[in-house]
Amino acid sequence: MILEIVLVALLVMSLIAIGFRDLLHAVIVLGAADILAAVAFYFMAAPDIAMTQIAVTAGLTIFIFVVVIGKTRRMEHGDH
Repeated sequence: MILEIVLVALLVMSLIAIGFRDLLHAVIVLGAADILAAVAFYFMAAPDIAMTQIAVTAGLTIFIFVVVIGKTRRMEHGDH
């Protein structure tokens, strides 16, 4: 039952991330979704995969995305 709740929450977080126009907000929400994926792996009796998921996807990848987004110029509504 808990696994199903985590998977539904993962799906909802992913759909919420798609709706964001601000890339930084979308990356932060996807980081939270990655943590939920790690929790799902833990409940499926794969704690080693859960730890790798947190370390690589929720940690390193999100960090790289945030750094890259920080180095880009923000496009506003009138810019082309």
